[in-house]
Order: sequence, then C-alpha cells, then structure tokens
Amino acid sequence: MTDLLDRVSLLLSNESALAIAGILAGVLLLIVLLWLRSSARRQEEMRQAALDSESRLAELIRTQNEMQGRLAAMTEALSARQAELNHAVGQRLDGMTHRIGATLTEQTKTTHENLRRLQERLAVIDAAQNNIQTLAKDVVGLQAILSNKQTRGAFGQGRMEAIVADGLPLGAYEFQATLSNGNRPDCTVKMPNGAPPLVIDAKFPLEAWNRFREAAAPEARRGAAQSFKRDLEVHIRDISEKYLIPGETQEMAFLFVPSESIFAEIHEHFEAVVQKAQRSRIVIVSPSLLMLSIQVIQAVLKDQRMREQAHLIQGEVALLMDDLGRLDDRTRKLQAHFLAAQKDVEQIVTSSEKLGRRGAKIAALELEAPPEPEKPSHSPSSHYAESRTGLLKLRVVDEE
Repeated sequence: MTDLLDRVSLLLSNESALAIAGILAGVLLLIVLLWLRSSARRQEEMRQAALDSESRLAELIRTQNEMQGRLAAMTEALSARQAELNHAVGQRLDGMTHRIGATLTEQTKTTHENLRRLQERLAVIDAAQNNIQTLAKDVVGLQAILSNKQTRGAFGQGRMEAIVADGLPLGAYEFQATLSNGNRPDCTVKMPNGAPPLVIDAKFPLEAWNRFREAAAPEARRGAAQSFKRDLEVHIRDISEKYLIPGETQEMAFLFVPSESIFAEIHEHFEAVVQKAQRSRIVIVSPSLLMLSIQVIQAVLKDQRMREQAHLIQGEVALLMDDLGRLDDRTRKLQAHFLAAQKDVEQIVTSSEKLGRRGAKIAALELEAPPEPEKPSHSPSSHYAESRTGLLKLRVVDEE
C-alpha cells in the first residue's frame, strides 16, 4: 500500500501526469472501497458460517449422544441375544455331540462289520488268486507243451487216447499199431462183424494255426492262412496215402483236432480244405465229435455182442420158462393149501361165535333160591351143572 502511495506521489509530481494520477486515485479509491466491502461481506459470511458450524456441531453432538444411547441399548440387546444364542448353540452342540457320538458308534460297528466282510472276501480273493496262479502255471506249462512239436503231439494224442479209452472196452482199440506198409497210426478202432479197423490221427499242424491266429496285419494274416491251408492239405494227403489201405483199414479216417474253437474256425475260414478232406475220405473231428463217434461204435459193438450171444440168451430164456412153469405149479398147490386153511379158519370163527353167544347167555342169568331137587334127566341133548354153593343151577344145552 505504501509503495502504491509512493508511486502516486511520484506521478503527482509530474505535471503532465496529474490528470492520470487523479484518475488512478479514483480507481484506487474505488478498488479500496470494493475491497473493504468484499472484506466485510466475507467476514459476515465467515461469521454466518461459524454460526452454522456451531449449530451443526451442536446437532452432531446431540446426534452423537443419541447414537451413544442407541449403541448402549443395542449393546445390551446384543448381549442378551448373544447369551441366548450361546445357550441355544450350546444345547444344539450337546445334541449334535450326542447324535454324532451315536452315529460314530454305529459307523464304527458298521465299519468293523464291513472290515470283517472285507477280510472274508479278501480271503476268498486270496484263494482265488492262488487258484489263478496255479492256473497260470498250468497255462504256461500248456503253452510250453504246445510250443514243442513232440510234446504237442503227445498232448493231442493224450486227449484222443483218453476219449477212446473212456468210451470203448479193452480190446476194441489199439494205439500205435503197425500196418502192413510199416506206418503206425495213432489209434485204430476195431469195427464189428470183421470189418477193417478205423484209423484216427492226432497230429495236427498247430504251428501254422498259431501263426494265423497271432497275425494282426491283413497281409500277414493272408500269408499265415495260405501257410496253414498248405500244411493242412499236406497232412490230409499224408493220412490218405499212409493209413487208407484197401481191405486192411476203413475207407475213411479221422483227423483229430484237440480244440473245439480251432475246429469251428477251420470250418468257418477254411471250408475249401474241409471239402477237400471229405473228398479224400478224411473226416476232421473235434473232441465232442470223436466222443460221439466212439459212443456210436460202442453201441454197435454192444449190438454185435448181443447178436453173438443170442443163442445163449434163447437157451437161458427156455430155462427161465421151465422155472416159470414149476413156479406156477407150486403156486397153485400153495393156493389149494391156502383154501383149506381158509376153510379151517372159517370153522374156528364159527366156534368162537358160539362161545360168544353162550357167554352172553351166562351173563344174562339171575341168582334165585334153589328149587326142589329133581332127578336129572339123562337126555342126550342136555345136562345140569350145579355150583359149589348150591345156589345156582345151570342147564347146559349143546347146540350145533
């Protein structure tokens, strides 16, 4: 402000700027007045704002007091509610603890029972596992047998021999018999009525079959199929040439296949080979078909033996008829004895009936005073009997 007055005085000192100084002084005065007015207004606004602030502060204090009262009431209500909640929660926890305890007890019993059953099942599983291990060992042994030609041939021949030996009596078959050409078939079955024996071969080309079964690619499978077909045809030709001897063996022979599944797949995938075997008079048989054939042969042999023993049977029947005639005569005699015995029994029954009637009459008598003694009559049809006391007198009448 002092600087401003100094500047105004300097301007006033200058005559040329006197008019400007007057204008500036008026403007300055106007500014000062406006500033003073603005300051007064600001002071009034500040005072009014201070009054408003005081009133708001008082309202806030009153509101705060009310809030404190409400908070205190809410605190008390919350404390009461919390106590009730704690009590209810405690009761529910006690109930839940009891139920959980009962549930745990029941679950413990159930768990023990399940564990007991599980142990039993594990024991069964252990036994089954042992059986499976034993079966696996047997399968490994079977695989080892099938992997070796000689042992595999012995296995197939063993099954064939078991079927033949179970179905036919001793003397009706022969294993490894030598033919006139020096060949030895696996089995020859004797036929009835002096017919040539039937030849059974148990050597099956299983290597080619295993290659065909294990082949996965189409090309490899086709190649394995051709190889198996060729080996089977060669084996069929060998059987036909070695074992079919006119007049010495039957006109047909059996090629034994030791597996039903192999037999079914041969008929499914190699129908041409089966037909060629039939044309060569070689019949491919499975274990079930061989068993059926052996049973048929057994029935034929039984019929032959019965025909051979027919005269003995007729003689025995004649002797049986003689024995039956003698039995009939003796039965008739025994019947006559029975009729006589029946007549005697009827007479005994008649006598017993008479005795019963006389006993009834005796039971119907009454005791009376003794009458005048009379001379007894000596009629042949009646007589009298007196009691020891003399009080009872009976008349006995004989009736027929």
